[in-house]
Amino acid sequence: MSAFQREILVRFGHCDAAGWVFYPRYFEMISDFVEDWFEDGLAASAPGLFHHKRLLTPSVHFTVDFPKPTRYGDRLTFNLWTRRVGRTSCELHIEASHHGELRMTAKQVLVFISAELGRATEIPPELVSRMARFGMDAETAAQKASAPRKT
Repeated sequence: MSAFQREILVRFGHCDAAGWVFYPRYFEMISDFVEDWFEDGLAASAPGLFHHKRLLTPSVHFTVDFPKPTRYGDRLTFNLWTRRVGRTSCELHIEASHHGELRMTAKQVLVFISAELGRATEIPPELVSRMARFGMDAETAAQKASAPRKT
């Protein structure tokens, strides 16, 4: 399956005094990118889910690696795949690269929460089917899992 993709310009505000991306700023980029995925990839904006369906989608888990530093002015290509879609949560695999060189990988778990009840609720069926379009196939998942990590 194909990934959801966006290019993100590394801005001055993303960087530390040395001109490198300050790692917490990656979480801001990820958050914006996932909102874009909801809006453009799933045709269900995060604000729309909240205002119309009273659903929240907080992150409950992250695992992140930063194999190479990224500089001010670089353009990162972000890719997102769904690794698993459950009844109330989904696991995403996100990568950011610069000219094909991996700069950041993240596993992110989102849980769908009822704003009224304050607890997990089922993912709407139409979103489950739309998420499937971005599913990571078994071969790609195996390649990513076995790829050597450079330190």
